[in-house]
Amino acid sequence: MPITFVDRESELKFLESLWKRRNSFVPVYGRRRIGKTRLVKEFIKGKPSVYYLSRNSSYNDNLYGFSQVVLEAYPSPYLTPKSFSTFTDIFRYLSEKGKVVVVIDEFPYLINSDKRILSEFQYIIDEIVRNSEIHLILVGSSIGMMEEHVLSQKSPLYGRRDGQIRLHSLDFFSSWKLLGVSLEEAIKIYGVTGGIPAYLILFKKFEDLKNVAFSKQGFLYAEADFLLSSELREPRVYKLILKAIAEGKRRFNEISTFTGIPRPNLFKYIEVLERLGLLRREAPITAPPKTKNTRYKIVDNYIAFYFRFIEKYRHEIELESINFWEEFLEDYNNYLGEVFEDIACQFLVRLNKKRMFPFRFSKIGRWWHKNEEIDLVALDKREKRASFIEVKWKTLKEGEARSILRDLERKSKLVGLDYWNKNYGLIAKHIEGKENLREEGFLAWDLRDFELVKKE
Repeated sequence: MPITFVDRESELKFLESLWKRRNSFVPVYGRRRIGKTRLVKEFIKGKPSVYYLSRNSSYNDNLYGFSQVVLEAYPSPYLTPKSFSTFTDIFRYLSEKGKVVVVIDEFPYLINSDKRILSEFQYIIDEIVRNSEIHLILVGSSIGMMEEHVLSQKSPLYGRRDGQIRLHSLDFFSSWKLLGVSLEEAIKIYGVTGGIPAYLILFKKFEDLKNVAFSKQGFLYAEADFLLSSELREPRVYKLILKAIAEGKRRFNEISTFTGIPRPNLFKYIEVLERLGLLRREAPITAPPKTKNTRYKIVDNYIAFYFRFIEKYRHEIELESINFWEEFLEDYNNYLGEVFEDIACQFLVRLNKKRMFPFRFSKIGRWWHKNEEIDLVALDKREKRASFIEVKWKTLKEGEARSILRDLERKSKLVGLDYWNKNYGLIAKHIEGKENLREEGFLAWDLRDFELVKKE
């Protein structure tokens, strides 16, 4: 049964816009398992194309492999794969074949095979692609290598692209659509996988986690090791940083103390993790740009799950014991509280796009000061309107909901938005008396409302 292709409309639209031109060159990159190959294969359906998956091998081995693929697509009675001595020769041959998409996947393997490949592709783009109807797509899973060797000013390819696609994970609602399970089950699975398509398709139900992650043979059991080792030169150090944050050490000084990494060095390591899209530096939504009141958050759900749970239960998993399952479920339910906050934020963003929110907010995020926190604050600075919203991964009785809203009003006075128009709300699993709260002017949503934005 084929895997459903969801989302990626904007990326496909962009690639189709390039296809309308005479020729183009675009790099496509993003972390492993994110769906880059699936995207480009979806794009080339029905188009004259050549797709080549590079090997982690020598220049000549890749040259031979690419030649084979090209001659399968465009046979010649006079040529064999050994007829070509360079990639330039192959592209000259392709330039005579009319309009064609050429996809070279895992291009960083080619760079590793011979650094001179970059200068060769500079020539190919300038002298062959731009004088033909070739549409060249270079795909890479190593974000560091793609940014340094293809996109940066130091690269021979700099300034030659017609755009670029850095592919990110699916949002929750697209992930839910791909999973095809109930909403609550989708939230539980999303807490493990995030929006990584290759991880999502491992699950038919949440309990599959026992085989997928809590088994020595499970795909997700050692995936983090492979992912970090393929991208980072000192994976051990980065793992220590991620473990610290997964265990609740969110402030810079806390991370430095936990890991023993001196502050000047830690800055550099954290910067790399941010660039890779694994970490995000957060500040209170109303804080000035250069505030030091910051925290770090692991934004890749799988990485957060791995360092919080797989690392915790590694001994039991190695002994092939699952006796920790009940203990895990209790802890996992607490962990889902933060996951649900992110999903709730995505829900509000979709409401905003559909003009189903009380006003059009231009900014949304968390707020905190000392020991006081507000889960989500949505702001419209032009109209001076603000919504303060608490998110609870639980069922709330009406009295409990009212108590949370009263406390939310108290905390909102600490934010400092005097003379702004304010309202207050809740997002929870289920809210008893939700309609009563709405009639009184409060915002209130629970899981039953998520269907409102499932389709954009």
